[in-house]
Amino acid sequence: MLNLYITSPEKGEGKTYITAGLAAVMQSLGYKTAVYKPIQLGGIDKKGFMQSPDLTFVKQLDPYIETHFTYLFTSQENPLSASEAEGVSIDIDYIFKDAKKFAVTSDCIILDGEGGILTPIAPSTCNIDLINKLMTPVLFTVTPNENSINNILTSIYTAESKGVKVNGVIINNIKSEDDNKRLTVLIRIIEEYSDAKVLGMVPNLGNNIKPEDLITGILNGVDVESVFGVKIAKLDL
Repeated sequence: MLNLYITSPEKGEGKTYITAGLAAVMQSLGYKTAVYKPIQLGGIDKKGFMQSPDLTFVKQLDPYIETHFTYLFTSQENPLSASEAEGVSIDIDYIFKDAKKFAVTSDCIILDGEGGILTPIAPSTCNIDLINKLMTPVLFTVTPNENSINNILTSIYTAESKGVKVNGVIINNIKSEDDNKRLTVLIRIIEEYSDAKVLGMVPNLGNNIKPEDLITGILNGVDVESVFGVKIAKLDL
């Protein structure tokens, strides 16, 4: 079973794009893949039915990927505030049971986290507590923003100090103005000041992302084998 929890130190760092892209790649390589989002903020009402915008994007990329969420809130603040505002308590034991269901039907489960690893999701409970309960390795997605260096290193350090396995970091949303020297410095800082390795770089693909472009970006820019810690024969052909 290949499990992975994807998170970001900050909002707007393309976590959902990387989640969807990795899921589509694994599905295309013959692994029955599921994307599980324990908590979804910013739920959208479509004709009386609440939808998860992140999981909808995954389905648009590949309709054969299994998707599921446990908690869906309309608020975009944070899980704890959203749950309190809507009168629904988040129970990590319930999330744990939902996650275990995929073990029966899937070869690869990618969990799409909501908020950073220290984001509160219930009283006295943060995402890091959920990750520990799930015993899932973490992949961080970050953008080439110098102002986020402290948050990147803090997130990695916190995960490692809590006993969470960090599979690595993907630098996402790279734009034309992000020159090679700047990216080289970012990679060096991450790898010199933490035990994490940068496993890939994915360019900015614009607002209307085409499925084939995202999949190509992942295959060309990411060490997928290291992300999941598995040797994939089809990638060596």
